[in-house]
Amino acid sequence: MKGKEWYQADDVAQAYESKRFSRGGQLIDRREKRAVLDSLNPVTGADILEIACGTGRFTAMLAERGANIVGIDISDAMLAQGRRKARNNGVNDTLELLRGDAARLPFPDNHFDAVFAMRFFHLAETPGTFLTEMARVSNDIVFFDTFNHRSTRIIYNWLLPMGSHLYSRSQVKKLLSDAELAMVDDTHDFLLPYGFYRKIPNDLAHGFRDVDKSLGESEFGDALASVSYWTATVDTDSATTDTAETNLETSQHTPDGTVAADD
Repeated sequence: MKGKEWYQADDVAQAYESKRFSRGGQLIDRREKRAVLDSLNPVTGADILEIACGTGRFTAMLAERGANIVGIDISDAMLAQGRRKARNNGVNDTLELLRGDAARLPFPDNHFDAVFAMRFFHLAETPGTFLTEMARVSNDIVFFDTFNHRSTRIIYNWLLPMGSHLYSRSQVKKLLSDAELAMVDDTHDFLLPYGFYRKIPNDLAHGFRDVDKSLGESEFGDALASVSYWTATVDTDSATTDTAETNLETSQHTPDGTVAADD
């Protein structure tokens, strides 16, 4: 079973993109980047954090488009690949890559305009903890993807156990609610599994992708899609209510009935 040790290995980091985003996998890379941009735009001048940034596919792309981007990852080997990519793309001075734990983000509340994670939640043992941290440091957008419980990923998990977590829509909505996030958009894609695209030449993959998108537009497309992209916003109404309740409780417990200020 793949875990933290596998993910942090030097050889895995070096071959990560060539194994997943070459051949027909180029279509996956393109679709994922489009999903990120659709959710986060406009990115120019925006302060953005990527959780589990890996080899920097998205951090470099966003830096090139003028974002103030920070990426955090647990793997030094992956971060080394990300820094190399940033240098090659001429954006190493406009992004920051840090080693850290996504469950304890080293940033103050409301620090970023947007926080996102790609290819992360299927391996997250405590998704609620991670999503709550993402919500805490964002003042607006939180974006992430999940693999779906009714998709062909079920077969993939059975054939090649990876510890991947598959989510239903109701589970995602519960996670969002618990993190005080409000869903604003969701899109679903790829009836054919990722592994299929990676095994075939890019030219051939385009034909299958056309069929895949056509099937995805049918009435059962969303239900059987392999991946979902979720866009949410910080629930300011809930935050305002919580703040008001906290202030009320504080005033009730101060001797003179005034609201005590933080030191």
